[in-house]
Amino acid sequence: MRRPKGVKTKKSVAKRFKITATGKVLRSRAGRRHLCQGKSPKRRRRLRAEALVHPTDEYRVQQSLIYSHRG
Repeated sequence: MRRPKGVKTKKSVAKRFKITATGKVLRSRAGRRHLCQGKSPKRRRRLRAEALVHPTDEYRVQQSLIYSHRG
């Protein structure tokens, strides 16, 4: 089915979120951009992992990513 003309992916959302093959939405954790020398290596390792978006926000993210395979 064709999408209506003018419907676009929100590029700001596309840069921040990723959708898995099962349809879950991943986000990166906050706190990795700067001031990392003051954080312990264990804390920096934990920040490296991606986190799941809360189910209440998942629908809004998927609506912004309309061309994703699950959106």
